[in-house]
Amino acid sequence: MTLVFQGSSALSLDAKGRMAVPARHRDALQALCGGQITITKNPAGCLMVFPRPAWESFRDKVMALPMSAAGWKRIFLGNAQDVEIDSAARVLVAPELRAAAGLSKEVMLLGMGTHFELWDAQRYAAHEAEVMAQPMPDALQDFTF
Repeated sequence: MTLVFQGSSALSLDAKGRMAVPARHRDALQALCGGQITITKNPAGCLMVFPRPAWESFRDKVMALPMSAAGWKRIFLGNAQDVEIDSAARVLVAPELRAAAGLSKEVMLLGMGTHFELWDAQRYAAHEAEVMAQPMPDALQDFTF
């Protein structure tokens, strides 16, 4: 059985940059990776939060990229931070990563299947509005809702 993370959670970062892992994901993350996660930059302006097995798969794909993608390897691998979910079910988001994604106190954690995206709440609201204002992409034209 493959775990699929979905849904959004409005969260707050504490003064030290920690966020609480939503209760609905805690048991799955504990079972899947023993609370071991990796956080890195996403070119969309947010952070990607991977359970360790999903990170290892993503990391292997990035490492296999050709030299022409060396800049992207630096973004994904060079900024990756391995962290653990602590005994209070919190994750520390490194200051460098918080700054890169413009994270303030209010954040949104979005389940994206194998991993999560962590957005500044205001930045995500603006991003979502921008996406909704665009025409539907061809890939979705024949999609039934």
